[in-house]
Amino acid sequence: MARRAFLGALAGAFLGAVAARAAYTAFTRRPPVGDAETWNRTNHRGEPITLLEGPAFVAGAGAAAAAVPGLPGRVRAAVLLAVAGGGGLGAYDDLYGTTSSKGFKGHLSALAKGEVTSGAVKIMGIGVTGLAAAALTSRGPVDTVVNGVLVAGGANLANLFDLRPGRAIKVGLLAGAPLLAVGLYRNAPVSATLAALPIGAAVALLPEDLGERAMLGDAGANALGALLGLAASLTLGRPGRLAVLGTVVALTAASEKVSFTRVIAGHPVLNRIDMLGRRPVEQAPVN
Repeated sequence: MARRAFLGALAGAFLGAVAARAAYTAFTRRPPVGDAETWNRTNHRGEPITLLEGPAFVAGAGAAAAAVPGLPGRVRAAVLLAVAGGGGLGAYDDLYGTTSSKGFKGHLSALAKGEVTSGAVKIMGIGVTGLAAAALTSRGPVDTVVNGVLVAGGANLANLFDLRPGRAIKVGLLAGAPLLAVGLYRNAPVSATLAALPIGAAVALLPEDLGERAMLGDAGANALGALLGLAASLTLGRPGRLAVLGTVVALTAASEKVSFTRVIAGHPVLNRIDMLGRRPVEQAPVN
């Protein structure tokens, strides 16, 4: 069984990496929607950057989930649903979203006033797909709600870190590594495979992100967080899931009041990790 868990993790990481790189190469030649200009944005330095890394992560992770051996049908369907929900709704916000309302609170406040923002559509949509994915793999209504919120909350939280090159991916790797370790330690092939798959896809795209040629955007970050949330729901017991969920909720609430970028920049260890592999920052604006 230990060998199966290791081989499952290896297959998940390998297929995720290969599929993500292949998707990125294909999308830079022929974007999935519109042309290359449709996906171009300006980064924190005021330089052009593409959002095609996000669809590449979504397509790569989805293809790997469909092809990797050893996943039960319900788990495979849940992975594809989480990827499609987070990635598809994130891409919608990337392409058609507005900045009139920001943050979880901003979108819900606008909704209370009768204004349906693209962010509100994304929040509600990812909530629905998160619950649907959880329903395929959970035992009972309580677990379904906990796991569904974990998937949706993970998707939203990952996106909050996608403000600097490589940051969202690094956070994803720091979150995914313990899940992978638990899956391997417990000799759980499904858990190990699910944790390794987004890690492989993210690592394959990290050079583009750190090189400031591309970024995950809402599509990639939402999909990454949703997959890690789903992996946590299938790897951890209820106390562990509740602890992770509490952390996700606390960080999401904190983001409404404080700037993660300011906190990271002001902490030597966090700043060192954040700057690892990045170009030096010279008076970069802080969001």
